[in-house]
Amino acid sequence: MEERSEEQIISRLFDLENDGFAAERAELTGERFLSLIQDPDNGLGYVFQHGLDETEGAEVPPGTEYWEYSTWAEAERAYSQLLDEDRRAGEVVETDTDEGLGASETGGAEVRDRYSASDEDLQIEQEDSVGEQTE
Repeated sequence: MEERSEEQIISRLFDLENDGFAAERAELTGERFLSLIQDPDNGLGYVFQHGLDETEGAEVPPGTEYWEYSTWAEAERAYSQLLDEDRRAGEVVETDTDEGLGASETGGAEVRDRYSASDEDLQIEQEDSVGEQTE
């Protein structure tokens, strides 16, 4: 297996977190997050601490750190220890949070307003042309 660079690991951890692979996730003060993630590809456990990604993946948020563990049990212990330290320091805002997930994702349907499905919407067929049957 090829060795990954620090940037590749961080990118992979953001992807896994955004795809819902964080077993635990806590929001910390200063829009920072602490996550416990197991990479399904290699089985390694990670504790991942980072700020919000406001650059859509162009830059690693300041203060981003990760710790890699060969066993899931080690990763769970480390996550619990870091979370306890943050709790004692008064830095835990919320545990089990999905705040900020997918912040760098774009795409999907455009929502205009609650009345967009009206007669003025060019993508909606006119009533008299829908549902007519010929015999």
